[in-house]
Amino acid sequence: MSDLEKGSCRLVILISGRGSNMQTIVETIARDRLDAQVCAVISNRADAAGLAWARQQGIETRAVPHRDYPTREAFDEALAEAIDAFQPDYVLLAGFMRVLTPGFVARFEGRLINIHPSLLPSFPGLHTHQQALTLGVQWHGCTVHFVTAQLDHGPIVAQGVVPVCAGDDPDALASRLLAVEHRVYAQVVRWLAEGRVSLDERQAVNVKGVATRAFLPDGGLADAPHKEQS
Repeated sequence: MSDLEKGSCRLVILISGRGSNMQTIVETIARDRLDAQVCAVISNRADAAGLAWARQQGIETRAVPHRDYPTREAFDEALAEAIDAFQPDYVLLAGFMRVLTPGFVARFEGRLINIHPSLLPSFPGLHTHQQALTLGVQWHGCTVHFVTAQLDHGPIVAQGVVPVCAGDDPDALASRLLAVEHRVYAQVVRWLAEGRVSLDERQAVNVKGVATRAFLPDGGLADAPHKEQS
């Protein structure tokens, strides 16, 4: 039995393309021997490059092509059934390019996590890098958050930041941010595997033993304004 098969925190990862964040999560679990396993990688595109990579690692994969279904609701029901077959503790969206219906979100409430390429609540939706450049912000970033029915507005687990440099275009900014995305999402998975993450009655995120959840471009953490939680 491989290290991935021994984990107790069960994860299903949803992708639409090459799944670079998915790959980093899988590699982090194996390298750091986290008490977690990626039970399956599922995509809405049968030709997603990330599916082939996952299969090479011995991970179960599934394709649920959204074009095979007449409505968003029908697709989401098929996707949910595919996920449920693996009984995950958490469903991680990692470059999954579909807007999920309220019914799907409710089905996985408190277990559905996404990474978005902006410092939410700024720049929800698409074309976040261009939005940042158009507005002229000095810092850009990514947000790992719980998914709610309101697009890109769920409770925030962690954020990472990068500077916006003179001469940046959307591609350059996206490339600079990608390494930070990988680091932040991998850290959140580590917290999930350790059972540190919870939502309180106000839908605020608590991470036990973590004083700050803001990641800087040099790999460090922002100074915490409060004492570390016990």
